[in-house]
Amino acid sequence: MNKIRGQKRIRFLRLLCRAALLTSAALIGLGCAGGKEQVSGGELVIYCPHPQDFIDPIVSEFEARTGISVLVCSGGTAELLEQVAAGGTPPCDIFWGGSLSITSPRKELFDPYVSVNEPQIREEFQNREGNMTRFTDVPSVIMINTNLIGDIPVEGYEDLLQPELKGQIAMCDPAASSSAWEHLINMLYAMGDGDPEQGWDYVERFCENLDGKLLERSSQVYEGVARGQYAAGLTFEEGGARYAASGSPVRLIYMKEGVLSTPDVVCIAKNSAHRKEARQFVDFVTGYDAQSVIAGQLNRRSVRTDVDEPEGLPDKSGLPAIQDDLELVTARREQWLEHFSKLYEKGLSSE
Repeated sequence: MNKIRGQKRIRFLRLLCRAALLTSAALIGLGCAGGKEQVSGGELVIYCPHPQDFIDPIVSEFEARTGISVLVCSGGTAELLEQVAAGGTPPCDIFWGGSLSITSPRKELFDPYVSVNEPQIREEFQNREGNMTRFTDVPSVIMINTNLIGDIPVEGYEDLLQPELKGQIAMCDPAASSSAWEHLINMLYAMGDGDPEQGWDYVERFCENLDGKLLERSSQVYEGVARGQYAAGLTFEEGGARYAASGSPVRLIYMKEGVLSTPDVVCIAKNSAHRKEARQFVDFVTGYDAQSVIAGQLNRRSVRTDVDEPEGLPDKSGLPAIQDDLELVTARREQWLEHFSKLYEKGLSSE
C-alpha cells in the first residue's frame, strides 16, 4: 500500500441514532480493485465518524488484501456510541474513530484485544486498558480562512474573542462531536493555566462570540471554513490539513496558549459476530503499510515509532503542548457538557 490505487465502491450507511434509522448511500472510494468474499453471517460492520475521504482508501485496501466485505456505518461519535450500547442495526463489529477521552468512558462496550502491532506503538499510545487500541494522534487546531480573516490576528483562543469575529466562528456541539469535545477540554486547560475549573470564564465569553451558531457535525466546521462560510473554526488537525494541502485559502493555527493532542481509537465491539475479521482489521489499520499511507497521504499523525510525521505539518516537538488528566476528564464529562450547554444558552439569551 505504498500508494492508493484504482477505484472501488465502498458500501456506506448513514446511522441516525435518534430515530434509529438507516439510510443507504452508495459512495465512491479509492483503493485497489479485487474480489470480495462475504464473512460468515454477512459483512464486517464498522461504525465510524471519520470523514468519508479518509475512510475510503483504507477500507478499500483492507477489502482487496483480505477479501473481507465491509459495511461502514457513519455518523457522529456520540450517536454511534449510543447505537453500539443499544445494539444498533446492523450490529457493530468495529468502532473506528472517536477520541480516547470520549470513548474511554464507554470502554465496557468493547472486547479485549491487543494488536500484533502493539510492540511498534509509541509508549504514550499503548493499549493499557486491553481493549482500546490507539489509531492516530490528533492535535486540536484553529482553522482560518485567509481570505476572510484579513488583518485580524489569530494566534490562539484569546484572539477568538475579538468583536470582529462574532458570528464568524465555526464550532460543533461538544456533546455530539469528539473533536469539539477535545476543544472544550483544550480550552479549559489552556485558558485555566492547567486548572480546567478556572477556564470557564473564557468559555462563557467564547460562547457569546459564537453568536448562536453551534454546528451539528464536525465536517461542517472544516468544510464551512474552507468554503468561506466562516472566518475561523475549531477542528482537528487532519480536517484542516487536507484543505491546506490542496491549495484552499486556509491555514492551521496551533493555539499559543497550549495544544492538546489526543489519540483516537479502533476497538472491537463486545459480542461481535465476526471477531476473527475484526481482529484482522485492527491489525491492518495499525500496521506499517496503513499507517504510512495515513501519514504520507492522508495528513494524519501515526502512533507507530517507525512512521515519520506527515510532510507539511509542524514537528510535534515544536508545538506548545499541554496535558490533561484523562481520569478527571472522564469523570467530569457530563458535568462539563451540561455547563457548556448552560453557557451557550446564556449567550443566546444575551443577544
